[in-house]
Amino acid sequence: MIKTRFTSLFGVAAPVMQGGMQWIGDAGLAAAVSNAGGLGTITALTFPTPEALAEQVARCRELTDRPFAVNLTTLPSIDPPPYGDYQDVIIDMGVPVVETSGSNPATFVETYHRAGIKVVHKATSVKHALKAEQAGADAVAVIGFEAAGHPGELDVPLFVLLAAAAQKLTIPVLAAGGIADGRGLTAALALGAEGVLMATRFMATTEASIHDRVKQELVARDELQTNLIFRQLRNTARVSKNSVSDEVVSILAAGGEFGDVRALVAGRRGRTVYETGDLEAGIWWAGLSQALIHDVPTCADLISRMVDEAEDTIAHTLAADIA
Repeated sequence: MIKTRFTSLFGVAAPVMQGGMQWIGDAGLAAAVSNAGGLGTITALTFPTPEALAEQVARCRELTDRPFAVNLTTLPSIDPPPYGDYQDVIIDMGVPVVETSGSNPATFVETYHRAGIKVVHKATSVKHALKAEQAGADAVAVIGFEAAGHPGELDVPLFVLLAAAAQKLTIPVLAAGGIADGRGLTAALALGAEGVLMATRFMATTEASIHDRVKQELVARDELQTNLIFRQLRNTARVSKNSVSDEVVSILAAGGEFGDVRALVAGRRGRTVYETGDLEAGIWWAGLSQALIHDVPTCADLISRMVDEAEDTIAHTLAADIA
């Protein structure tokens, strides 16, 4: 196994973390990743109430005795969910790790640390990664422009962002965006990361509780089949290319406002995609790493072969250097 400061600090065997995913990151997937040696993650806001999150945390503990995380993304909103109540569940139930993003980590890192909880904060720029370190985060995941979800407004690809961040940060750095196999893990380690964070790749695993048609679509797609929506609103999001995201792009490019696309991007429609396999039912997330997805393995098989491939690549590279 590849050992890094991340594996040592977070008590995992493999330098692989599953990122938070709305409607997908449940106890079953998180436990499967953790049992496979990585760090699995439950996505808090997938569940309608803090009580429902508590049930997922309890369920995860039934399925694994290894460390796992809960993702809690906190964003400004007209009608925000009860973030404080979700945070209380994470603390009261003694979740070992929290994955955070969306707000200044200085407002919550100390609260988690007092409860003995480690913090992995996601950042899309070197500036914000440094702020997370200064706030006391235990690790930072830097999110390249290739990633699904919200990759920021700077459009910096992972190789440049990771190398720049690793030069300046002293805490462990995870690489995220466009990684799906052992080659990506090897490259990330070479550029200064101490692990990788993947989301899209874990969608196409046996344990992901989404319709098989979605998984097979990820296997079939290439790097050209995503859309960047909300660019004009400075809230860029990378999603799967379909008729719905095409329409959103068209409306906003023509001068439309959020209200003009609100119904198209409603979360319930995206959830329908995952539940029914209707790929045109709404917006659903996918990163450029879909081009590197060629099968639907178990989480154990995926992580094992990633580490094996990375170890082989590192060994061959060193042998070549010596020769």
